[in-house]
This record gives sequence, C-alpha cells and structure tokens, in this order.
Amino acid sequence: MNYTVTSSPTTQSEFLDSLFLKGLDSGKSFAVWRKPKSQKLEFLLDDKATPARVDLSFEELPAGFIVHPFADQEDKKAFFIKSNQYFSFQLDQDFVQEDFPEWVKSPINQSSEAIKSQVKSLIRKKSESTFTREAESDQKPHFIRLVQRGLVAIESGVLEKVVPARTKQVQISDDFDLGQTFLEMLEAYPNSFVNFFHIPQIGTWIGASPEVLIETKGDQFYTMALAGTQPASGENPLKSAAWTQKEIEEQALVCRYIVECFKKIRLREYDEHGPKTVMAGSLLHLRSDFRVDMRATGFSQLGSVMLDLLHPTSAVCGMPRKEAHEFLQENEDFDRSFFAGFIGPVNVQEETSIFVNLRTASLRGENAILYAGAGVTEDSDPEKEWEETELKCQIIGKFIQKPSA
Repeated sequence: MNYTVTSSPTTQSEFLDSLFLKGLDSGKSFAVWRKPKSQKLEFLLDDKATPARVDLSFEELPAGFIVHPFADQEDKKAFFIKSNQYFSFQLDQDFVQEDFPEWVKSPINQSSEAIKSQVKSLIRKKSESTFTREAESDQKPHFIRLVQRGLVAIESGVLEKVVPARTKQVQISDDFDLGQTFLEMLEAYPNSFVNFFHIPQIGTWIGASPEVLIETKGDQFYTMALAGTQPASGENPLKSAAWTQKEIEEQALVCRYIVECFKKIRLREYDEHGPKTVMAGSLLHLRSDFRVDMRATGFSQLGSVMLDLLHPTSAVCGMPRKEAHEFLQENEDFDRSFFAGFIGPVNVQEETSIFVNLRTASLRGENAILYAGAGVTEDSDPEKEWEETELKCQIIGKFIQKPSA
C-alpha cells in the first residue's frame, strides 16, 4: 500500500532521521530520494538484505529502485531494491503525524537526540565493511598524468573524447547529521536528483545528480545530453555564462551520441531542444533535451532499449565508447563502483526515472569517498580539468567533510 503524508520545516530533519533509522535498523536494502523540481520525498524498503539482480528490461519489473555500477557485471545485471514498503510525503506542506502508517510512526516516539545518535552509529557501522583504501586516484599528479595520456590518445586519433575520473577521500565530520545533511542538500540542489541508498555489504551512497539517463511516464520517453562545466558566478549566471569552443564541442559530442543510438534502432521521430545553459548547485552546464512519443513511434520498450544503448554515456566515458572504456579500464587505477553508473526509481507510481550517478559520495565507516570526472577533448588543459573535479567534489563534500585543522 502507498502512503502520502506532509511535513513542516521545523520537523523535517527529525522526520528524515526517523526514516533513515527505519532503513538502517532493518538490516535491509532501502533508498530515499527526491526528483528534480519536485517537493515529494520518497522512501522504499526491500524485505530482503540482499536485493535481487535484474536485467535492464525494466518495463516488466515491479516497483523498486535500480542500482547499476559503471562497469557491466559478468551477467550484465543491476541490483534491484524492491518496493516492499513505500512511503512519500510533501516537503512544502504541513506536517500531519496522524497520517503516518504505523511502520513509519514507531521510531518517532523516541527523542530526536536518541534517533540522531542511533543513525550516526548505524551509518558508520553499516558502511565500514565496504571500506577499501583507494590507490593513487586521489592524487593530483596521477590525475594530471591520466589527462595527458588521454590527450595523447586523442591526438593519435584513437579517441575523440575521454572522461577520466578521480577520487577524493575525506574524513566525515564528527557532528555529521544524516537527516539534517539530506535536508540541506534538498534545499541547495532543487534541480538535482537528491538520493541516498544502502545495500548491506555492498555500499552506502549519498548524492545529488544533475543528469537524467532515461525517463518514461505513460507514452513519453525523455533523455538529455549534459556536458560542459563552469562555476556559476555573478547576479544572473544563466544569462552571463560564456562557453568556450571546447565546452560547446564536448556537449555536441554527447548529443551526437544520443542521435546515433536513435539511428541504431531506426528511430527518426524525436524532438530535440537545446543546448541551453542550466544550473546544478554552484555549477553551470550545457543541456539538450530529447523527447519521444513511444505510442506514436511504436517503441513501447524504448526506455529499456535506450538504457542499454546509452550506458555508459559519452558524458561519463567518452567517444568512441568502446575505445574510451578500454582506455579507462587500462589507465584508471580504481574501481568506480556505482559512480557514473545509474540509479533511480523504476515503475514507482507508473513512472521510471533513472539518473547517471554523479555528484556522489560513498560512505565508508569514518570516511567518505568523493568521485568526479572531467571531459577531455583535444583543447583540454590538464590543470583546468583538475580544478573542475575539485569543484565537482565539493558539491557533496562540503556537506559531509570534516573541516581542515
């Protein structure tokens, strides 16, 4: 059964803590999220600690939350957190406790400090089992060399574009408050997919992704081409943004990649709008939107077909995809895990919204691993690409990182 309640600003942090406590204390897999430009926060909980593994034909799946790593697994399947218990509430309306189902209401009877203490303890205990020390991937010299190798591959004609990534390990703040942090991210990033998911023994992640991979609602299919990055500055950053040729070409490559996927399945009827400048937190990007009427074009399973074709997109891998992926496998010295993979609700209230897992952090005991990549083309400057990854790491890092001494 689905439940919908409302919450007021004075109690939202405590209520979020109670949801996180419900999920973490259950020992099962769960997810919490809010879609871009929405005021509805959603929560679902699986009745199994280990979620199912599913293929990408999501149209046949029950309601749930899909989690797929950057690299394909041997069986090419994704984790699927089934929606055995689902709950949603509106962030912009009054709090009505009487409307809560009993399974949500139970932890609210404890004091807010007791709940926060339990969440803090559980989040560290549950995530520490996934801790691994990354190699050189958080060091600037290593990333600079990686970009330089990419430029050599581009100059030789092997690649048009490649998207090397790096990590940044930070210590989680002593006063880290998951509920309050999530609330602050909801307020800071209204145009992003703000999310948290936990799969026991697999991973605990928090993020605010700006990039839709695919969406389906009724007969409508949607995807986007998002690329190019610069800091938002000035009183009206959307109007004052000036894009370089490098950034314009980078975004055009992503658009071309989507169109080529349409051509592979002989889809000719689609609407394309853009590119336009959009804001995601403190960063600006170039975005083009693509929409398809699945009924009119006779592609009832276009969502899963395009999901398989698009991932990993040129925005997180490069072009040509096969050669770029091979380059990253050979030269990146860390496992991207779910970074640059895809996540999102599937068939929840008859909608599917799957996002590229960007602007994200993996929580691992007392530490967090931040992830960021940069699109490298022939005009790239390695130093500027490093600076871009630093900006991207701060999107999530500033909410969870322990201040420097």
